[in-house]
Amino acid sequence: MRRLIVVFLVLINFQSKANDFDWNPVLQRAYTSLWKLRLQETRALLASQRNTSGIKLYLQSYTDLIELMVTEDKTNFEQFLDAQSSRLTLLEDFPDTAPEKQWIIAEMYLHLATAKLKFGHEVKGAWNLIKASKLLENNYKKFPNFIPQQKSLGLIHIMVGSMPQNFLWVAKLLGLKGSVKNGLQELKNVNKNEPRYATEASVMYYLTHAYILGFTPVVFQDYEQFLDKNDESLLIQFLGVTTYMKEGNSSQANVLLKKCDTLNAQTGYWAFPFLQYLHGEIEIQKGNYTLASRHYQVFLQQYKGFNFIKDTYYKLFLCLWLSNEDSKAVNYLEKVKTQGSTIVESDQSALRFAEKFKLSTKSNASKILMKARLAFDGGYYQKAKEGVLDLKESYFFDNAEKAEYNYRKGRIHQKLHEITLAEEHFERAIVLSQNASISYGALACLQLGYIFQESGQKVKAKYYFEKVLTYSKHEYKNSADNKAKAALNTLI
Repeated sequence: MRRLIVVFLVLINFQSKANDFDWNPVLQRAYTSLWKLRLQETRALLASQRNTSGIKLYLQSYTDLIELMVTEDKTNFEQFLDAQSSRLTLLEDFPDTAPEKQWIIAEMYLHLATAKLKFGHEVKGAWNLIKASKLLENNYKKFPNFIPQQKSLGLIHIMVGSMPQNFLWVAKLLGLKGSVKNGLQELKNVNKNEPRYATEASVMYYLTHAYILGFTPVVFQDYEQFLDKNDESLLIQFLGVTTYMKEGNSSQANVLLKKCDTLNAQTGYWAFPFLQYLHGEIEIQKGNYTLASRHYQVFLQQYKGFNFIKDTYYKLFLCLWLSNEDSKAVNYLEKVKTQGSTIVESDQSALRFAEKFKLSTKSNASKILMKARLAFDGGYYQKAKEGVLDLKESYFFDNAEKAEYNYRKGRIHQKLHEITLAEEHFERAIVLSQNASISYGALACLQLGYIFQESGQKVKAKYYFEKVLTYSKHEYKNSADNKAKAALNTLI
């Protein structure tokens, strides 16, 4: 009888271990709810699972991370760090023979890295990223045929592959390797062979094109189909809004944003105040300053986070300044200096603007150029062109504004396929930016690189992409260098 009991207990233990990393229907529903941004439903489904499986821990970590990314709640951040430590401890007792174990541990370190970077803890976040990378590389050596880990490896390889030149020595010192091309292939492999993780892999794939490589017509068409397929996912539709806006298509972004509003109003979807900020962005691009200001004010009332606060006060300044209410407008620049954080580039840029802005040095030409810039950002290229038609370089007081004027005109001509004029203005922006920490020279080089890459002139494209990396201490250095480095990788 004792022997029978022992065998029975062994069988139970074996069954438990065999199911440590299984996806059952409830966990799959929780995962689907997570991507829809129905986080309360996700947590309820996970709580209904009595066994503490590896997949359950993975989904708990993912749910907490997404909530943090949406809310930026500092109290929840501290709780997340404690919960993550407990989850990692629990995972250590799981069987080493399962390829999922080290992969999920690595995923949790990636989640930690993402959260810490979001909350401004860059060094600690970087170490978590390095730890995740090492775990994944070792797991790949032990289980080379385990495809889900390629989702995580692909992301890291893309990040390392697009790292600016001046940080490459750090990657080499720490043994980090990667290329954008290989990372994209790994994501495509997951999408093709692991349907359960296809959504995640697809999001990473399209965001790489949106924020690093740029979209080709074919990839963008695929992306639009992906958005249509996931029309009930508030998270994916939100990403669609931001990528459309980044592509300079605020009209289409507005269509998706209204869809997000509809989803967000339904019971079960997580509150998402950032949608109000996006409404403000679209309206200010269209020149509807009163309506834009209203959306920005609602965002500030509802939002409890710390990013985009300085940028929002900067935009409230613009709404008044561009409406010729200068004396009221400057009050918001004081808010830019004292409120929010400087973690994201838009907040950093807003602070620099507030610190440098002098009402006495700004002419009507400055307002016209700003209106054209905002219209351009929204994809209203003809309106932007008409706005700057009568402007001349001599209307501006300093080299920074003169360089910006040429860069903005270059971008407008580029988007309207007037390439010769675009090249002339970009070259002038480069000349005006020499021997100064002005961003427009680097940005002009980046766009010239894209122009020559598109026309098949690889030598010229390489020259301008490499020239981007030579500019130092300008406000868009990280993003410009990332894009130039990624573009250089595609030329190899």
